Amino acid sequence: MSAPAPVVTVRDLRKNFGDVQALKGCSLTAVAGEIHAIVGENASGKSTLVKILSGVIAPDQGEVNVLGQQPTSPRMAQRLGIATVFQEILVVEGASVLDNLFLGHDGLLRARMSLKEKAAVGGPLLESLMQDTVDLSAPIGDLPLSARQWIVIARALLSKPRVLILDEATAALDEESSRRLFDTITNLAAEGICILVISHRIAELTAFADQATVLRDGATVGTLQGSAITGNALLELMSGGSLTTNHHVDSETVMGQPLIRLNRLQIAPQAAPIDITVSAGEIVGIAALEGHGAPELVRAIAGMTKIQAGSVEILGDGKTTVIKSMRDAERAGVGYVSGDRTREGLFPNLSILQNFGMALYRRCKRLGVIRPGLVRRHFARQAERLSITAARPGAPITSLSGGNQQKVLIGRVLANSPTIIALNDPTRGVDIPTKQDLYALLRELAAEGNGIVLFSTEIEELVDLCNRIAVLRFGGIYTVVEEQDLTSARVLAGMFGRPAAEAVNA
Repeated sequence: MSAPAPVVTVRDLRKNFGDVQALKGCSLTAVAGEIHAIVGENASGKSTLVKILSGVIAPDQGEVNVLGQQPTSPRMAQRLGIATVFQEILVVEGASVLDNLFLGHDGLLRARMSLKEKAAVGGPLLESLMQDTVDLSAPIGDLPLSARQWIVIARALLSKPRVLILDEATAALDEESSRRLFDTITNLAAEGICILVISHRIAELTAFADQATVLRDGATVGTLQGSAITGNALLELMSGGSLTTNHHVDSETVMGQPLIRLNRLQIAPQAAPIDITVSAGEIVGIAALEGHGAPELVRAIAGMTKIQAGSVEILGDGKTTVIKSMRDAERAGVGYVSGDRTREGLFPNLSILQNFGMALYRRCKRLGVIRPGLVRRHFARQAERLSITAARPGAPITSLSGGNQQKVLIGRVLANSPTIIALNDPTRGVDIPTKQDLYALLRELAAEGNGIVLFSTEIEELVDLCNRIAVLRFGGIYTVVEEQDLTSARVLAGMFGRPAAEAVNA
């Protein structure tokens, strides 16, 4: 019996977004009747691949063939029989459940079905998936996240797809709902539908996937089939190494006094409370999959986001200061650095010096008048320390490379002499030489007695820099990987909900 013909073929796919290489050698082949998992850690290229297969964006190089053609638009993908449930839950908040269910199925000028016909077709499908009665006239914004996820899934199934792509479709579903969804797609695969699945829940993939393609840093690093799809095999391919230690922090580091304490901190409704203490000289890492609360935790330390319960407490000089605002954090010696320079850092219409001086103007005033010379002296010191390459301080901040822009923001924080530094994915979109400079700086700052909290989407970065790593799932701490146990595989295991001991002993 001959093997089934490929339905999806991707060869040496490449895609750049500016200086960032999202895909740099991605290949996979999927056939009809197959559940094909696409696996990788954050920023491995999974979502970019999905958008190319769905016709949302075009590749720069490489071959894409889905059902004999390359999708060049979402409408063409739909005509080919491709249905995609994207990672973002795409609904129109003010519209009804029924309108959202058929979103994108009607023609431009007129509806293909009446409301009565839509209800007769969509209602039973949605209720069979949810196993619950649904008010089709209810505003979708009134429904919980899980119900909205089911509506998006049902919308994809209404098109009777030949290729179904699920990008984190179970992220908003509980365990029972996830099992029900996988039972559904198993039945669809038996009918000959090709199903591509992205999930951060390894147990789902090992239980249901027929084949798994693993991406790392935008490239395909391995393909597993059948019984070879195990948790350990996936984790090793994702992390790029064995389960042996690869931790490089100096084990002789001596911790000083506690500087910051997260006391029963709750960053999201129904999330487990977080208890962490960070001491002088320590770099504590925060690792999490997207949507599990790591950026929110770092922003809470800086007083930048509302918390649900508990407190962020700064310790020192025999007193405890509770952080309730950005001003509280700044006064207590907390510095915050974001990797999202556009939204949380830069003023693109201002100069390098003006961007640098934003946090210093209160300190650099005399009789209410800003002293530009003092700001320039602060800048000169940080520019030398951070090797900021700039033609002149008065040039636009946009004249700098991304790495040098990030150095300006870090220098702005350091000029205020913080004792606690909270970093929110600070090396995102930064070139390798600049990353190495920043790594050296963080080690230097810790050695000087600062306490550092670092979230990064790059696990190797965390393992290399941190004394211990708190792994978050669903907004709470799933596990803390201590210094003597730090490996990329252990951290990844925690991020995907597998105990570290199981990752080693399985």
